[in-house]
Amino acid sequence: MQSVKPKKSLAEETYDILLDAICSGEFSPGDRLHQDEIAAQLHVSRQPVNSAIAVLKAEQLVKDTGRRGVVVAPLDPDMMAAITEYRRLVEPFAAQAAVSRKPERAAATAHEVLARGRKAVETGVIKELLNADRAFHEMIYDWGGNRVIQTSMRSNWNHIQRVMAEILRDPAKAQPVWDEHEAIVDAILSGDGAVASDLMQAHIKNAYDRNFSPPGSDIEAR
Repeated sequence: MQSVKPKKSLAEETYDILLDAICSGEFSPGDRLHQDEIAAQLHVSRQPVNSAIAVLKAEQLVKDTGRRGVVVAPLDPDMMAAITEYRRLVEPFAAQAAVSRKPERAAATAHEVLARGRKAVETGVIKELLNADRAFHEMIYDWGGNRVIQTSMRSNWNHIQRVMAEILRDPAKAQPVWDEHEAIVDAILSGDGAVASDLMQAHIKNAYDRNFSPPGSDIEAR
């Protein structure tokens, strides 16, 4: 029997909608968030909109510019470089740990997640691509069995998705992402933790380099 899930408040629902619009690129960096327009479009008062925006400010996804009001925050190169460095430490570990900790249904779950990703690449629907990408990485975190990694990556994923939205819009960039995902899964299922770790390391660096690494930069040197 499943437990009853509490209904979300208007502020929480508004936050989810705005977050999705920011992470998917529907709202671009620098776009102004007109509270009155958003409230009218969502058929809510300004209070839940203001509450949602306050949370988004705390998460550094929007910022107050004074006269221009609240705008979508630009992508922060320093933050993304820092998140990438962190990911290259913890995600290869999670992939390696997954070899011995993965559940019995790992192969079936991986098949479903990879099929979902391939289908999303075919359709090119950005929200489906983002959701599939997140599902893949969360699957690896779950298999790795480290709650700290799961929690810390969840807190950073919104910033990661903003970059991934730009990568996945281009079919030429989206296809290699899922080729890399499949190779990581194959290594985990075959029991080769060292290869799984190396492939995850390369995958994260490739994601950064595909769309965010400035010319002449070298994240290895940071």
